[in-house]
Amino acid sequence: MIRIVPATLCVYCQRMRLLSTTCVANSTPINTRLENQHTVDAFYELSVDIRKVRKFKGWVLSESPAYVAETAEFLRGLGADEACIARVLETHPEAVLCRPEEVEAQRDLWSTVCPKPRELVSIIEKFPTSFFTVSHHAYQKANIQYLQSLHLSKRIVGKLIASAPQSFSRPVESNQKVIHTLCETYLDLGGSQSNLRVWLQKLLSQNPYILMRPAEAWRDSLGFLRERGFTTEELLHLVCSLRASIAELQREAMQQAMDYTQGILQCNEEELRQIMLRCPALLYYTVPYLSGRFKGLLDAGITPEQVKETPNILELTTQIVLFRIQKLASYGYDVRGGSLGVITGTKKDFEESYGKLQLRRQRPLFNPVAPLRTVEE
Repeated sequence: MIRIVPATLCVYCQRMRLLSTTCVANSTPINTRLENQHTVDAFYELSVDIRKVRKFKGWVLSESPAYVAETAEFLRGLGADEACIARVLETHPEAVLCRPEEVEAQRDLWSTVCPKPRELVSIIEKFPTSFFTVSHHAYQKANIQYLQSLHLSKRIVGKLIASAPQSFSRPVESNQKVIHTLCETYLDLGGSQSNLRVWLQKLLSQNPYILMRPAEAWRDSLGFLRERGFTTEELLHLVCSLRASIAELQREAMQQAMDYTQGILQCNEEELRQIMLRCPALLYYTVPYLSGRFKGLLDAGITPEQVKETPNILELTTQIVLFRIQKLASYGYDVRGGSLGVITGTKKDFEESYGKLQLRRQRPLFNPVAPLRTVEE
């Protein structure tokens, strides 16, 4: 009995040591370094949610030096109020690690595309990471100067650098290559030189990340569409209609979307091209997405022939289509025997069409000048 107790105790001790080791191994402390108390106190004084900072970016609180007061004063100088300053530092606390001279240089650079301080504050509040990423200042400066040389509006360039900073964090030659390809493609398809700048601005404003797309992707997408029989004029129409979306097109995805649409609508190649020209969005819809749209339309009693005549009905969700069908049915219009044109378009377009049908019901056809019936009547 005396011999068993020590053995049992030894086993118990081994288990405790193993359990203790396991707990230590599995515990991953967020930040094992001591916090910079000056930074923490300064954040408290600015009403920054310190718990949020600790949870997501606690490492910032341990860095030194930190320029909390200088960063706050910089934002105040631009017109930011205390609530705005707190939001910026909660979202991007790394801002306090930037040296004051670096922040001042960023302000001078960004002011070339956003000269009004209040507008610059608004951009910083929405995109603090873009502004306070000072390590790519030289690249940002070169890219801004290049885009300005193209006579693009300041608003467009400001939107690009704020929402797509990756495009400005690389050598200017990369963006030059992409933009050269875009302009060359547009002109080769018959686009006018006088309209080139306007077209490019719309392209960049719709998709700020378009510059991250390899230039070769444009040529590949257009090359595939040429193989499917689209003429130069038709390709120009697609490029102008899709604008930035054409940069996202993949050869395989377009092939699948076109083949699926052709199979469902039972149309030949020429009819398919005309459908795509009238509803270019079909080129970037996935097959599962198209399947859901077609199923919803067919379940609602709409025929493939009607879809062929009005293919842009596929741009609407099934819920919107069903709602509009029911609303038109309440005024005696059955889309299954008429045109789908009354359903398509924006909410404003539909309300105008719906309003015309409503007036037609209230005003007798045989007496077009008869007064409208009121609720009291």
